[in-house]
Amino acid sequence: MSSKKEMPQIKKDKNGRSVWLVDGAPYIALAGEIHNSSSSSLQYMDEKVWPALRPLHMNTVILPVAWETIEPEEGKFDFSLPDGLIAAARREQVRLVILWFGLWKNGISTYIPGWAKKASSGTGARFFRARDAFGRPLDCISPFCTDAVTADAAAFRALMQHLAEVDTDRTVIAVQVENEMGILGADRDYCGAANRAFEQPIPQPVADWFGVRGNWQQAFGRDGAEMMMAWQYAGAVEQIASQGKSVYPLPMYVNAWLQQHPDRAGKYPCGGPIAKMRDVWRLAAPSIDCYAPDIYVNHYRDVCDEYAAAGNPLFIPEVRATKDSASFLFYAVGKHNALCFAPFGIEDLCGKRQDEADPSLLATLNIGAGAFDVSSAGERLAAAYDLIGNMQELIREAHAQGRIHAFLEYNDAGVTIPLEKYDAQISYTGASGSFFGGPGKRPDSAVAGGFIIEQSEDEFLICGTGFSVNFLPKPGVQAVTGILRKEEGRYRGGVWIPGRVLNGDEGYFIHLSDFPQVQRVWLYSYC
Repeated sequence: MSSKKEMPQIKKDKNGRSVWLVDGAPYIALAGEIHNSSSSSLQYMDEKVWPALRPLHMNTVILPVAWETIEPEEGKFDFSLPDGLIAAARREQVRLVILWFGLWKNGISTYIPGWAKKASSGTGARFFRARDAFGRPLDCISPFCTDAVTADAAAFRALMQHLAEVDTDRTVIAVQVENEMGILGADRDYCGAANRAFEQPIPQPVADWFGVRGNWQQAFGRDGAEMMMAWQYAGAVEQIASQGKSVYPLPMYVNAWLQQHPDRAGKYPCGGPIAKMRDVWRLAAPSIDCYAPDIYVNHYRDVCDEYAAAGNPLFIPEVRATKDSASFLFYAVGKHNALCFAPFGIEDLCGKRQDEADPSLLATLNIGAGAFDVSSAGERLAAAYDLIGNMQELIREAHAQGRIHAFLEYNDAGVTIPLEKYDAQISYTGASGSFFGGPGKRPDSAVAGGFIIEQSEDEFLICGTGFSVNFLPKPGVQAVTGILRKEEGRYRGGVWIPGRVLNGDEGYFIHLSDFPQVQRVWLYSYC
């Protein structure tokens, strides 16, 4: 085993931009999240998952480690599963982000150990459950149950302590704490402890930050129940995360099941780290480095913009795994310098699906039936990962100097981007939103998306899929813009390797097909 490497961290650079440092260098996780049960078996991973991931040019795999797998008996830990996953990741030459499936996963408590499940049953249960407005128990341990949170924190601390001892190569570079937490089936927890808390004055940090007083309902009106649950869940997560960070301070984040139609807390998990709850989460959970959206909704671009605001780094641990994934990647990295991009069910992209999505579950999650259409998705994503992976330093420098401009088709025909010397007119050339379904679009093509990097005032890198570019002189400039030279090519380790020089009929227009690629273009002006 090699000597211990530098601790991964998420920090601000000198320009105030978030950067993820791995081995001391900026890192973009070109990742994928595997199915929830895949990592519970090392044999299954070796037979079904790792072979499916190899063609994708990934550098990071996001996978669960469940509480039930490491503490089968209370106080007795078995770390053979995470040890095996780390060894396999080293063999495959990828990094890992671990999802801690502890007390809460998608609003319920199914990944807790069997002994903890038994302790959640009956009157006076040690690990008591959340309840709905009628007093009925929910399939969720209450975040007001201090014994349960303490037990989760102890298990998480034990896992992090073990990682600190065995993972000196820093194969694991971040940890997600819990998963899409919140109350489902009620607008808040109605257990006895929650009812008492709801009537009490709000905590002083909340009162000071928001400038309000009174109990939760008096202070926040119809949002009072959700604000209380956000404060409670965030406080529980802080206890868990801080215990882990005290022994091994890897970057830690929480992910959100997004607020969406029907727009009512309890239809989506009430109290989770959705965008409008970000301030209360930051107050209660300072150990969390970023708040990450799981994006299965149609308005992908809006979600990226929202979660990249207010100093929060854009970290996408789950997104629809479709033929549009490559375009979504170009926008996230080109627009917001995303730290991570990870389609869910990534092992399905280069082969037959290992399982089929349950239609009733998709309806519950507000996900359309076409959300997991993976036809051609693997080839497109692999090409995009290969492209981005070899351009990372160029992209970072372009962001630092404000020379990168990203775009994504969104029920529109195109966009005009002002550049230093020219204007770039982007037209989406028949690329189709696979779930936008614009009129007259080809149903087998992907959403158009990409970015332009200004190498100089006359030289450009054009990256993406499914669009054309027409460079125009600035308004009022009496000149014609022409293409001096246009090259196909690729980057390897940041070095441009030219391909064909496109001229004549093939050089007159700048067009990127429905497959990820990069072109290098030089312009000139004449009168």
